[in-house]
Amino acid sequence: DPECYAISWYRPNILESINAGYPSAQGTIINQQFKTIAAFAAIYLVWGTTYFAIAIALNSVAPFTIAALRFGLATLIAAALLMIQRPGLKGIPVVRSLVSGVLFGGMGNGFVIYAQQGVPSGIAALVVTTVPVVVLLLDWLGFSKRPPGPRAALGLLLALIGVAAIIAESKSFSGPTPFISMGFLLAAVFAWSIGTLILPGRTRAEQLLGVTFLQMIGGMSFALVLSFVNNEWSAGLVATFSAVSAPGFWAIVYLAVFGSIVTQNCYVWLLTHQPAPKVATYALVNPVVAVLLGTLVLREPITATIIAGSALVLFGVALVLFRRFLQA
Repeated sequence: DPECYAISWYRPNILESINAGYPSAQGTIINQQFKTIAAFAAIYLVWGTTYFAIAIALNSVAPFTIAALRFGLATLIAAALLMIQRPGLKGIPVVRSLVSGVLFGGMGNGFVIYAQQGVPSGIAALVVTTVPVVVLLLDWLGFSKRPPGPRAALGLLLALIGVAAIIAESKSFSGPTPFISMGFLLAAVFAWSIGTLILPGRTRAEQLLGVTFLQMIGGMSFALVLSFVNNEWSAGLVATFSAVSAPGFWAIVYLAVFGSIVTQNCYVWLLTHQPAPKVATYALVNPVVAVLLGTLVLREPITATIIAGSALVLFGVALVLFRRFLQA
């Protein structure tokens, strides 16, 4: 469930600890290993469980209201951290950060939440996993015009076949209007992909919190507009909030704190300390976690066609993600 792909490029100098003495270096290495394990656990498990949390929240809260509350709470948290740390917004590309918040948060996550009204959470996670494939396809067709290599082309083909199989099977989903929901899910994938292509850039470590703050504002604002368009506040403010169940409330808090703040920062930290292909494995683990939770806890249906389509999607995405690593 990644909302942005901001990258900081700060690397601690372990040589300073080594020069200071072996015990200090050993402590630094152990501390680094613990941080690495914790960060991987976060991006593997938390992002994988966000689809489950969305399913819980949808039992008592309308879809775009969930997104607006999620990003609204995340905005408040980011603002509080900005006031404490005082890094400011100087030098941060404000417009680009807000637009990325709309694409990654408002459209990407907002459309996924709407789609989960008619699509099982595990299926939603599997389709979202194809973002790297769609980025490659759009880059080839409309941006760099560079055709993919043989392995990437094979991965693209397999992933698209897998998604087609899952869409064809959507008639078996029990939720309302599954085909419309699947359309919103695909729109979310395209929003993430277009945002990845048109909003390149690197974010320095000291700017990360400010960028996150602006992205949360962008996502919240867009989701709030859609919640009114979707007539989700017709019962009134008090009645809308009164209808939120305790599990729904805590699901939204979980999405805001862990899904939008903690995990994103873990992801960025890993990108500065681990090889990118290793970090990218989250894209293959998240849907597995989501499917397991959906099947075992939510009793979501799973058929042979869905299993076959899922295998094609995951294998295709793996070929696209690790094409350079495989060629090395």
